[in-house]
Amino acid sequence: MREDQFFNGSYGGDASKITDHTRLECKICWHVYDPVEGDDYWHIPPGTPFSQLPEHWTCPRCDGAKNDFLVIED
Repeated sequence: MREDQFFNGSYGGDASKITDHTRLECKICWHVYDPVEGDDYWHIPPGTPFSQLPEHWTCPRCDGAKNDFLVIED
């Protein structure tokens, strides 16, 4: 998939769009990944930035792709 095929505001695998504290939201089920909380389902410890999640990581609620998460503007 080309970069320009991602939804506007999607992470798209581009870590330059986010900081270590950026929260992101699944475009399918609206689950929010918050680095402060980590992810209990995937055993991701609190304090893990979204950009440091493993490549195989998917939404813990709906299995949505990591690259399709939307950046939440604070």
